[in-house]
Amino acid sequence: MRKPRRLSNEQLAPWVWALPAGRDRRTEAGAETQTDSAGPAPPVAVSAPPARIDWAALFGNANPVEIEVGTGKGLFLLHAATTRPGANFLGIEIVRKYQLYATTRYAIRNLPNVKTACADAAVVLRDYVAPGSVAAVHVYFPDPWWKKRHRKRRVFTPEFAADAARAIAFGGRLYIASDVEEYFLLMSAILRAMPCFAERPEEAERAAPQTETGYATNFERKARESGTAVWRAVYERTAEAVTVVPDPAE
Repeated sequence: MRKPRRLSNEQLAPWVWALPAGRDRRTEAGAETQTDSAGPAPPVAVSAPPARIDWAALFGNANPVEIEVGTGKGLFLLHAATTRPGANFLGIEIVRKYQLYATTRYAIRNLPNVKTACADAAVVLRDYVAPGSVAAVHVYFPDPWWKKRHRKRRVFTPEFAADAARAIAFGGRLYIASDVEEYFLLMSAILRAMPCFAERPEEAERAAPQTETGYATNFERKARESGTAVWRAVYERTAEAVTVVPDPAE
């Protein structure tokens, strides 16, 4: 795949949602208190809750929004944004070079309905996405992090699934796929234990790539070229309460 030409940060800016600048997040319990004979300790700085993303302001329209967690080089969103102009897409990628690569692809094509963010998707879903404000969340081929000491880096946890459920509107969808069966079964076990999600197996096949190349992400391309199986599932957001279930990996 030919590397897209390099664009400046200013040229890419219209396609980027930047995490708001950090504020003083000290709390009364965590801040160090000092007193002396001159008087009481100064007040502790406590930040206001983060502002939720205003989707209409971000995209300039009221079209439904879908989020992809871990965009990589951006192939899935490139296809989705091109073929579905009536939907808006936010791609979240924690690795800066991949976020820039994907953003460049969208900027070169002047796609108006896709934005990217270089951020921890768990933080964005938890703190910046308003409840029930997105139509779908896509989680494709997340890193499995095999070693126990690396498990804290795992993206798909019960807490993450709960935050995704809060973000998705009733009747919306959560799409998952992996070329690692053990990880796919872990994700499935978490979701099947949550009443706020209902599996829709009849939609799984329709969720498979409908592209000319037959794959939707670079990871899927590598899996198919090597003959590795790909597992995928679709879950509907129900009106049941969101719960954080026990982690099957513990």
